[in-house]
Amino acid sequence: MKSPVELSAASAATERHWQELSRKRRFYTYLSLAILLVALFGSLWFANETNAGKFFDRLPYFFDFFGDMIPRDGWEIWRALFDLPSPYFDGSLKFNYPEGRVYLIGALYLPEYVYKMLETINIAIFSTLIGFFLGFVLCFLAASNLTTQKWLRFVVRRILEVLRAFPEIVIAGFFVAVLTIGAVPAMIAVAIHTVGSLGKMFFEVVENADMKADEGLRAVGANWVERVWFGIVPQVLPNFLSYALLRLEINVRASTIIGAVGGGGIGEALRLSISRGHEAKTLAIILLLFVTIIAIDQVSAWLRKKIVGNQAFAFGASM
Repeated sequence: MKSPVELSAASAATERHWQELSRKRRFYTYLSLAILLVALFGSLWFANETNAGKFFDRLPYFFDFFGDMIPRDGWEIWRALFDLPSPYFDGSLKFNYPEGRVYLIGALYLPEYVYKMLETINIAIFSTLIGFFLGFVLCFLAASNLTTQKWLRFVVRRILEVLRAFPEIVIAGFFVAVLTIGAVPAMIAVAIHTVGSLGKMFFEVVENADMKADEGLRAVGANWVERVWFGIVPQVLPNFLSYALLRLEINVRASTIIGAVGGGGIGEALRLSISRGHEAKTLAIILLLFVTIIAIDQVSAWLRKKIVGNQAFAFGASM
């Protein structure tokens, strides 16, 4: 057998250093896993204690809810979705599908859940528009390459942080208590959070803009508004619109969740159907939500490609 090749002093030092780094990496990996397991078991223990020791007792019945949500007849889901009469109607709310119809002209009607879904989408669109315009105005004041006054940048950035600090459902709960239930508190809550989120993303885009156009406009005596409007906005507007479309997708989901606290729309109908044990209605709403969100995601992605350009997506598609 050949004797092992002896390493030079520099190679041996490199090998020892590599072994030391490997040991440190394994140590930190095991330590992180241990901390994660401790946190997980601690959370489970806390959940069990706060539920009077019933958390672990109820775990074997976790999937019973999904079993209870299966209707006796698969066609009931479609009847509930399109407000068609049910052969099982017994006078209860469980099978009163036609009563939810929203009549338009004569016998032409919108199914109840389609109407509720349109209300949710309307909340999301209105909130996104408000968030876009206010975020658009504030982002230029928060950008360090356009606003030289540090105190103004500081104030605007802190305002944006406060606006996005609280989840939409928390803000909606506050406005529901003040303005009562309905779509208006949901619009206000989603719009407030959208201003903070879009404002931050917008001013980061502005800070990465090419300032050569701004320098040229400044050289010919343009004021601050003219420099922003003609020098910066044409560069950043495609990215602004792309972020706004992405935020619209998020706001549709947020508007659905807010319905659970009285914000109207499809979320409120989903909460009521689950709490009352209406299987077909619950599954019909979930199906409608699934189809709607996929459709919005696809349309939004298509629009973003048209606005930003296919070259922005070429790298990810080629991988």
